[in-house]
Amino acid sequence: MDLQKQTAPAGSELRASDAERDRIAEILHDALAEGRLTADEHAERVDGVLRAKTVGELEVFIRDLPAAHRPGPAPSPAPHRPTAGAIPMDPDDTVVAIFSGALRKGRWRAGRRIHAYAIFGSVEIDLSEALFDHQQVVIKSFAVFGSVDIRVSENVSLRGMGGGVLGSFEVDTLDSGDPEAPVVYVDGWAVLGSVEARPRRGTFVADILDRVQRKVDKSLRKHLDH
Repeated sequence: MDLQKQTAPAGSELRASDAERDRIAEILHDALAEGRLTADEHAERVDGVLRAKTVGELEVFIRDLPAAHRPGPAPSPAPHRPTAGAIPMDPDDTVVAIFSGALRKGRWRAGRRIHAYAIFGSVEIDLSEALFDHQQVVIKSFAVFGSVDIRVSENVSLRGMGGGVLGSFEVDTLDSGDPEAPVVYVDGWAVLGSVEARPRRGTFVADILDRVQRKVDKSLRKHLDH
């Protein structure tokens, strides 16, 4: 039976993380040791795990094994504050709109700290197609008689740490199901203005942290050697 040609079960189309690949490979290794899979079946499925791109594709390779039907551990929520020392004090990027508008969107590389200033103007920061080199990103936002609008992908964790003074500071808290997903912290103040951060529905970070694939080969080679 060619498992790679089967349709993946309905569910997440999120890109698979290193931890998820490790989990599937470990289940296959245990199934081989228990005699549920032959050596050839094990090799075929592990090769498929290496090629799989999404969580749904990974689940295909274990759905006929008992371990696939046991409830897994719930994902841990992202911390509400950045890890101490993970974020520099100086910004990697600064976006300023004074009596004007400023925009960051498309395929751009997000730094660990971004400062946004909207003074009688508007700033839009769209991270839905951005590349993340770091898991934690802080966007320090200041809106004075202006607005800062931030959008992230659905598979990014989002946290708010700021406030408003006769203004509106609204951040939709979001927890990604992927422990490797970037965490975006929105901090700052809205003074007679607004700061808003929300997920852009239907968009997903295509290559979380750019490091998952580099880990996959190493971890799966370890399982193949067993």
